[in-house]
Amino acid sequence: MAKSKKMKTPRLTKKDIRGLLLDLFEESMGRKINVKDIFHYLRAANHPAKMLILDVLKELVLDDYLATDGQGMYQTAARSQVMEGTFVRKRNGRNSFVPDDGGQPILVCERNSHHALDGDRVSVTMLARRGGHTREAEVIEILKRAKDTFVGELQVEKGFGFLITEDRALATDIFIPKDKLKGGKSGDKAVVQITEWPENSKSPIGRVLDILGKKGDNDTEMHAILAEFGLPYKYPAHVEEAAEKLSADITPEELARREDFRAVTTFTIDPHDAKDFDDAISIRPLSDSLWEVGVHIADVSHYVTEGSVIDREAEKRATSVYLVDRTIPMLPERLCNFICSLRPNEEKLAYSCIFQIDLQGNVRHWHLAPTVICSDRRFTYEEVQYIFERNGDASESDLALPGEHPTALPKGAKPEGEYADELLTLNHIAKALRAKRFKAGAIGFDRPEVRFEIDETGHPISTYIKVAKDANKLVEEFMLLANRSVAEMIGKVPRGKKAKVLPYRVHDVPDVEKMEKLSAFVARFGYKVRTDGTKTEVSKSLNRLLEDVKGKREEGVVELVALRAMQKAYYSVHNIGHYGLMFQHYTHFTSPIRRYPDTMVHRLLKRYAEGGRSANANKYEDLCEHSSNMEQLATNAERASIKYKQVEFMADRMGQEFDGTISGVTEFGLYVQVDENGCEGMIPLRSLLDDYYEFDERNYCLVGRRFHRRYELGEKVRIRVERANLDRKLLDFALADDEHAQNIQARKDKASAHAGNAFDRGGKAKGKKSRRRGR
Repeated sequence: MAKSKKMKTPRLTKKDIRGLLLDLFEESMGRKINVKDIFHYLRAANHPAKMLILDVLKELVLDDYLATDGQGMYQTAARSQVMEGTFVRKRNGRNSFVPDDGGQPILVCERNSHHALDGDRVSVTMLARRGGHTREAEVIEILKRAKDTFVGELQVEKGFGFLITEDRALATDIFIPKDKLKGGKSGDKAVVQITEWPENSKSPIGRVLDILGKKGDNDTEMHAILAEFGLPYKYPAHVEEAAEKLSADITPEELARREDFRAVTTFTIDPHDAKDFDDAISIRPLSDSLWEVGVHIADVSHYVTEGSVIDREAEKRATSVYLVDRTIPMLPERLCNFICSLRPNEEKLAYSCIFQIDLQGNVRHWHLAPTVICSDRRFTYEEVQYIFERNGDASESDLALPGEHPTALPKGAKPEGEYADELLTLNHIAKALRAKRFKAGAIGFDRPEVRFEIDETGHPISTYIKVAKDANKLVEEFMLLANRSVAEMIGKVPRGKKAKVLPYRVHDVPDVEKMEKLSAFVARFGYKVRTDGTKTEVSKSLNRLLEDVKGKREEGVVELVALRAMQKAYYSVHNIGHYGLMFQHYTHFTSPIRRYPDTMVHRLLKRYAEGGRSANANKYEDLCEHSSNMEQLATNAERASIKYKQVEFMADRMGQEFDGTISGVTEFGLYVQVDENGCEGMIPLRSLLDDYYEFDERNYCLVGRRFHRRYELGEKVRIRVERANLDRKLLDFALADDEHAQNIQARKDKASAHAGNAFDRGGKAKGKKSRRRGR
């Protein structure tokens, strides 16, 4: 790194900063430089100076002088005539190419795309750049297709058919010969595979793989969402047959190898509609101040052996998928809902973390062991929450001081409810664990989620907002404790000794540039947040911000912008810690029925407990990457199903008005979330008729050029439901109280009508005048 310049950055102009940055990168040719080091080099000591530098960096990226990885690292752009990267398709034909080096996307017009699809890996050649024009590229080779199967609606003619799809990856319909229709009829939803795409043909040629059913049918539409993301919507028969052959019996030999917890008070706490009970909690007193708490996890790896037909299918799926009205399990139903599920009053095999813990959440001792358990009770979250509320122990403010009795009951009063003593004690310990976690810097995002009540046909009839309460947090804290403990057992080793391979759940520090934007955004509301310092200092500053905005009008929008500054968590054998939880070591151990990484962790823990050698890091890193990718696909499918139900729900309320909050601002319109039901739609820019609006990206707002009307993130608006497109899962709103825009439109309509009447009255004269203008 070059030496820091002796100057005060706030006095520098954009031109000065640009020159200094070009000098810096010329001296550091080929090296990546962190944005924090750039701030230090230019002595940017305050927020305005940092934002000015970020503006210049953005311009240098746009001008192809620099390349960025989007994570705050910059380097000199190494451009060549031929490059490899990813093709990104747009509906308007202005496609782009994203180079592998992370440089700025380059325009690829439709005529130069040569049948490339969204997400394809391609090779491009750069076209000669004309002065004042955007840089362009042309696809010269498709290296690898991102996907070759598409979901859509069949339109069948006499001798052929077409698949009409809303998938943005494909700009045209797929032609299907008659003998490849597989009996499909017009109006059917189908999965079609592209088999060829002749060079001079506008449409690709394909064949029907599966007929999903009639468009609009609930099962058809849910299966279509799964197929759209390449996720399975039915279980292979041969895998289910293999599961049916598995025995649920526990042999005396197996019992002898395990710690016996069948006589210890144990229960599960899950959603009311759950069937796959991954985890159970046991509790018994060891002394007046010490408790034994067992976190018992279904021993899936005992039944699903590595490399078996069931294991190969589970590895491929990597996760269960949760849509609005159904679960698509990772394991066959016999395993996930019966053999492995920790159902009440049934003896089950488990892999357990047994903690000796006091009421202040201090773990005195713990060990990991294969166990056999028998759950005494299956609780729902609502039942447990009711017990807490009935006994006055239902909020964070009820946390007793260290050493006090964990309930708020009068002295001598007996807690009410089944297993109330045990639940209240667990809740007290969980609150202590949570308090310690937040004191260490863990970040608390408790965003509410929209849920639907649906009828027997799958149609949404009402919505409700799901909020995490103490019952949810109780389970969460003990699962976090178990996950962290097993990760530390493998990952924490003496200095100079290498830890054995384990899949970790990792979460990187926030994006520096996004944190600077967050700081600028919250400053408008009078808040401050740190963007530099230690990880703990920044996280505690974020927590203070989230606490300060609670109950305020801007709470939702500040939480949303803060969340966008966070990185995504993922799986890797390379441990970097978990920033959001502020844990140095963290893994996923507690849900092997629905997550494949947990099954991998179980197998490795057993292997190492028996003295086995460290596993192959490359093999497990590949599995981690696959699991992370499948998790993202499952999340996208879940969101798509929620969006579909939102559109379906609001389609029944066409023309109705609702209060809402601006939840997103883009160059093409405003996203608004309805306060009453959480459904989100868009007010297109074209419907804002009172002015010409410009997008202010830094301040998350649209600003009228003439009248200076601002539409800002978090602003309250009144909307009217205008359009609902189920095929594209899109909701269009209009401002219901925008009288100014309505008056403008009325004047336009009146002027148009007047012009029409004038033409009717004097058409000949008007025609001559028009012809003169034409000449």
